[in-house]
Formats: sequence, C-alpha cells, structure tokens
Amino acid sequence: QVHVVESGGGLVQAGGSLRLSCAASGSAVGINNMGWHRQAPGKERELVAVITSGGGTKYGDSVKDRFTISSDVAKRTTVYLSMNNLKPEDTGVYYCYALDNRGYTSWGQGTQVTVSS
Repeated sequence: QVHVVESGGGLVQAGGSLRLSCAASGSAVGINNMGWHRQAPGKERELVAVITSGGGTKYGDSVKDRFTISSDVAKRTTVYLSMNNLKPEDTGVYYCYALDNRGYTSWGQGTQVTVSS
C-alpha cells in the first residue's frame, strides 16, 4: 500500500501564500497521478488540483489562476501545491492522494489551512 504524507499547512492572512507538499512512497507498480482535495467545515470534499505522471494538470474552478500544482520531475512521487492570493473560503483540511497504476487510491492524513480575513 502506498503511504502518503502531507506537510506545509498553517495560518495565513487573506491575500497571502502557502505551499503544501505531499510525498508518496511504497508503490510497487508506480503512481498514475496525485492531487489534492479539500474539505471545509460542513461542506463536502472537493477537488483542488491533480497532476498526472505525464505532467498534465487539472484544477477546481474556485482555485484556477491562484493555485499551481507541480511535481518532482524524476519520479513524480512528490507533489507541491502553491497557493497564492488565499481567501477565507480556501480554509479547510487539505488531503493529498496518490492513485497507483492498479487503480488503488491512498490518502494522507490531511493538513489544516486557515485563512483569516
């Protein structure tokens, strides 16, 4: 089973920036894609960003043009989420996931992001 660990959350003022990191390890079959979802209090989990092993990216509508997902070029097992111009509505727990080439998804424990107004 793939082990996924996130880091980099915290408290920031509106308009500020944060960078999240996520590392996946233990896959015997390779990683197909990795990404981030988030969940705000009282709301459903939503897609933030995805990056494929080929470098393709996809973003949720609410974060386009403000967030950027990237990965280490060599192995594509570490991903980063650069978040700029943060808004209070970006507050939530950010979960990283890794989808392996068998189609199995592993999730991290989540990291809290709080944006104050």
